[in-house]
Amino acid sequence: MTSRQEILLVSRLHDEARGDDDDDDDDDDDNTWEEDEFEEEEEEDDDILFGETNYFVEGGKEESTISWSNFRGILQNLCGGKGEGRGQRQRQRQGRGILFGIGGVLDPRATWVQEWNKIFLLVCVTGLFVDPLFVYALSITEAYLCVFVDGWFAIMVTVLRCMTDVLHVWNMWLQFKMAKHPPYKDDNGGASRVLGHKTFATKVAFGYFKARNGFFFDLYVILPLPQIVLWVVIPFMLRRGSTNGVITVLLIMFVFQYLPKIYHSVCLLRRMQKYSGYVFGTVWWGFALNIIVYFVASHAAGACWYLLGIQRVTECLKKQCSQMQGCSSRLLSSQQPIYYGGNFFIKGHDRHFWASNTPARTNCLKTYDNYEYGAYKWVIYLVSNNNRFEKILMPIFWGLMTMSTFGNLESTAEWLESLFVIIVLTTGLLLVTMLIGNIKVFLHATTSKKQAMQLRMRNIEWWMKRRKLPYKLKQRVRIYEWQRWAATRGVDECEMIRNLPEGLRRDIKYHLCLDLVKQVPLFQHMDDLVLENICDRVKSLVFTKGETITKEGDPVQRMLFIVRGHLQSSQFLRDGVKSCCMLGPGNFSGDELLSWCLRRPFIERLPPSSSTLVTLETTEAFGLEAQDVKYVTQHFRYTFVNEKVKRSARYYSPGWRTWAAVAIQLAWRRYKHRLTLTSLSFIRPRRPLSRSSSLGEDRLRLYTALLTSPKPNQDDFEF
Repeated sequence: MTSRQEILLVSRLHDEARGDDDDDDDDDDDNTWEEDEFEEEEEEDDDILFGETNYFVEGGKEESTISWSNFRGILQNLCGGKGEGRGQRQRQRQGRGILFGIGGVLDPRATWVQEWNKIFLLVCVTGLFVDPLFVYALSITEAYLCVFVDGWFAIMVTVLRCMTDVLHVWNMWLQFKMAKHPPYKDDNGGASRVLGHKTFATKVAFGYFKARNGFFFDLYVILPLPQIVLWVVIPFMLRRGSTNGVITVLLIMFVFQYLPKIYHSVCLLRRMQKYSGYVFGTVWWGFALNIIVYFVASHAAGACWYLLGIQRVTECLKKQCSQMQGCSSRLLSSQQPIYYGGNFFIKGHDRHFWASNTPARTNCLKTYDNYEYGAYKWVIYLVSNNNRFEKILMPIFWGLMTMSTFGNLESTAEWLESLFVIIVLTTGLLLVTMLIGNIKVFLHATTSKKQAMQLRMRNIEWWMKRRKLPYKLKQRVRIYEWQRWAATRGVDECEMIRNLPEGLRRDIKYHLCLDLVKQVPLFQHMDDLVLENICDRVKSLVFTKGETITKEGDPVQRMLFIVRGHLQSSQFLRDGVKSCCMLGPGNFSGDELLSWCLRRPFIERLPPSSSTLVTLETTEAFGLEAQDVKYVTQHFRYTFVNEKVKRSARYYSPGWRTWAAVAIQLAWRRYKHRLTLTSLSFIRPRRPLSRSSSLGEDRLRLYTALLTSPKPNQDDFEF
C-alpha cells in the first residue's frame, strides 16, 4: 500500500472515529454487517479469533491486509487514545468510563482482560462447587422423624451463590463491550468503512445479545433457581406434606442448571485457549485444574447420592408409618419447614405419637440392615447429622471412592438407583482416564528436559571414558554442561527464534539484547540502526572459570563484549617479560578485527591475536563473529568516523591499554630518576643535564621499552 493511500486511510479512520458515519447509507450497510456477523457467530460458536481482515482502500483497487495490531490502535482511538486538545480530553473521559457505559469497546486480548478471564474461570469453578451445597440443606430430624430445611446452612449457601452471581453479572457487562470482530467490513462497492464509536459499541453489544452462547445463555446460568426452590417451593411443598415432590423438584432443578453451568465453564476454557493459546501458562496450573475438575465431579455425584439417599430414608419411614394405625405420610413433613435451631414446636397428638416410634427410628436411621438401601446405605449416618462439615465431606469421599474403584457398589433393582450408578461409574471412568492421561502429559512436560539432560550427560560420560580423557578435561566438560543447563534449563533460544520471520526475529533479539549491548561503551555512541543490526548478529556466550578463549598468535575469530565476569588478557614481550591486564564488564577484546575490516586494500586473512584471554570466573559475553563485524563496518562505515567511537575504541582496547601502561611506567621512572639527581646538592654535573650520559641511557631504555611493547597501529583507528 502506497504512502498516499496510507495517509488517506488514517484520515478516514480519524474522521470515522469522531462519528462522521451516521448517514442513511451506512445504516443499511450496518444491517448487512449485523446479519453477516450473526451468521459467522452461529458457525464459529461465538469464539472467533482475531485474524487478518481484507479491506479495499478508497480510490484504488489495491487490496491490503489489516492485522490485530492495527485494530488495537483503532480501539485505542475509540476508547480514548492519543489526540490533541479537546478531542483528546473527550476520548480520555470516554476511556475512563468504558467500564461503566456502553460507550467503549474492550480489547479481548488485553492483559487485564486475560487476567480477568482467569479469575472468572476460578469463579465458575467455585460456582460449580457451591450449587451442590443447596442439597445438603435438606435434612431429617432424628427426634421427630420429619424432613426440614436447615435455615442457617441455607442462608450461608445462598450468600455464596449470590456472590458468584454478582461476578457473573459483571462478566456479562464486560461481554457487552467485548469486541469479537474488527470494526470494519468489506463492502460490495469496494470502499472501506469504519464504524463510529457509538455505532461499533452498539453492534458489539447487539452481537453478544443475539449470540448462541451469549447473553441469554449466561442469564440462564445465573438464574436464582436454587434460591427460589429452597426458600419458596420446598417450604410450600413441605407444608402440603409432599416429601417425594420436594426431592424430585430439587433434583430436577439441580441437574437442569448444573449441566449448562459445566458447559459454560468448558466454553470459557476453550475461548481462553483460543485467544492466548493457554489458560494459566504453567504446567502445575493445568495439573491443578484437572484435580479440581475431578473433585468437583465427585462433589456433584456425592450431592446427588445424598439427595437420593434422603428419598430412600423417607421411603423407609413411610413403610414404617404405614404399619402404624392412624399414621399419615404428612407426618414426615416438618411443621416448621425452615428450621433455625432451638426446640421444635409440635402440635397434634398424631405427631407426638409418630415421634415416639422407636422401631422406625431404629430401622431407618440407626442401621441399614433392616431395609434395602443399596448404594445409599451410608446416607443414614448423614441425614440426621448436625455436623455440616461431615455432611459435606462424606459425600465427596463417596464420590471419589466410587469414581476411582469402578464397580464396588451394591445396588438394588430400583431403576433410578441403577441409572444413577451407571452414570456415576461411566463418568468416573472417563474422568479417571482423562486425569491419568493429563497427569502423564504434565509429568512428561516437567521431566522431559531433565531426562534429556541426564541422557546427554550419560552419553558425554561414555564418550569421555571411551576416549580416555584426563580427569581435568572431564571435570571441565561437566562444569560447562552443568552451568549451561543452569543458565538455559535446556531451552535453546537461538533455535527457538531461528525459524521465525526475519522482522519478528530481529525485533525479539533487539528487545532482548539492546540493554545489554548498550552496556558496552563502544556501542553507546552508535545510532539505533547500527545497534539493531548488531543485536541481530550477536550471540550470547558463557565461559567457565579457567577457560582459555583465545591464545596469542591465533587468528581472531570474533569480538567479545563482556557482560558479566572478568577475563585476564596477557601478552609476552621480549626477553620473557609478560604483560597482563584484567577485562571486566564493559570491556571488549578482538579489536584487531576493526582494523582488519577497515583496512584498504582488504586482506582476507584474519589478523592474529595480540594477547591470550583466560576467564577468571564464570563469564557471560556477547560474541560478534568476524564476518558480522565485516558486515557492520562495511555497511555502516560512517559510524566509525565518529570521534567518540574512536576514543571509546582506543580507551577500552587492551592493546592500547598495555602500551599506555608501559609508557606511563617508564616515564614515571624517568621522572623519579631525574628528580633524585637534581635533589642531590653535592652532585654537580660537568656538562648540561640534558647532555649527561645517564639521561641519554634512560632515554635509550625508554625507546627500547616502547619498541618492545607492541603499540597498536595508529592508522588502524583512523577510520
